Amino acid sequence: MAAVSRTGRQAGAWSLAGLVAMALAGCWGGPTKPDPTPLAPLEAKLVVAQAWNQSIGSVSFPLAVAVNDGTYTVASDDGTVLALNAANGAQVWRADVDAKLSAGVGSDGRIAAVVTRDNELVVLDKGVVTWRKTLPSRVVTSPLVAGERVFVVSVDRTVNAFDAFDGRKLWTYQKPGDALTLSQASVLQPFRDTLLVGQGGKLAGLDPLNGQVRWESTVASPRGTNEVERLADLVGPGARFGEQVCVRAFQVAVGCVNAERGTSMWSRNASGSDGVAGDDRMVVGADNIDRITAWRTVDGSVAWSGDSLLYRGLSSPVMAGLSVVFGDSEGYVHWFGRDSGTAVARQATDGSAIVVAPTRAGNVTLVVTSGGGLYAFRSE
Repeated sequence: MAAVSRTGRQAGAWSLAGLVAMALAGCWGGPTKPDPTPLAPLEAKLVVAQAWNQSIGSVSFPLAVAVNDGTYTVASDDGTVLALNAANGAQVWRADVDAKLSAGVGSDGRIAAVVTRDNELVVLDKGVVTWRKTLPSRVVTSPLVAGERVFVVSVDRTVNAFDAFDGRKLWTYQKPGDALTLSQASVLQPFRDTLLVGQGGKLAGLDPLNGQVRWESTVASPRGTNEVERLADLVGPGARFGEQVCVRAFQVAVGCVNAERGTSMWSRNASGSDGVAGDDRMVVGADNIDRITAWRTVDGSVAWSGDSLLYRGLSSPVMAGLSVVFGDSEGYVHWFGRDSGTAVARQATDGSAIVVAPTRAGNVTLVVTSGGGLYAFRSE
């Protein structure tokens, strides 16, 4: 279930708090959530084999796996941060930040960054903790490490930039926001020499050197009669390819922006609370009941839709060549044809939920289970 955060003033009456909880959980006194759709027998059309398997502690926070130069960097609840060779799973380095985590990992291949539950930004250089900085607001989005800087966006949408090597604060970007924001991982990623960050239903392009706004592009406009219904925050991960970045606005829309010009390309109404994947042909994501939809990248028209995995608690996806890959709440990994939506392969893990978006390095796809299993699969 997604969470919300009050910003700018204290939370209002308990009645509104109850409204938030019920609206986001979908519990208006109606039936409970249906059981996951049973998996149908599948004759694999794509050769997928397990490349390696490792383990790390349990994962219950919004983990983003960083991949750089053939290295995966992951983390667990207890503060373990681990860098692994993507091809064979060999450990590159392992560290313990001595605190439980609320967000991570960001990495450029050398510098890695996580945020603790005590709201402390912790930065490591090749596995050695080099500095810590207490942040003024709660963070659930993984930090971004790029250009010898560490960027952090908090749930109140404030963006802070720090020097990656000594922790000096370089700038802060903040503008008046809504009283209610989404406590879910937002969009924070680089595009050439621009920093992309979610600001409500808009994608903003900032100058990474000084935090000045270069452009803003609307993906979704808030609508509704109360604060909950007007939530339209962008949720990560977003999909980047060429000059395009495609993202989901919480429960409202999926859209694509030309990040070179800062202009909207298209936006389509779509429910859902998890990020999307995409390439130059398709943008793919799952909605609230785990119906999978593929939109054509060029114009946002629907290419295909599939309901074979309804109520299976799908993760955000990742593109893997001509396939798109999802994990589910029972630990299964599903490959679908990118252009057809046909199921082409399936693999099991440890039976615990895959709540982290799969990550791709070369022809290896890594999934992380909530039980701490790291499963790498190689596909033809």
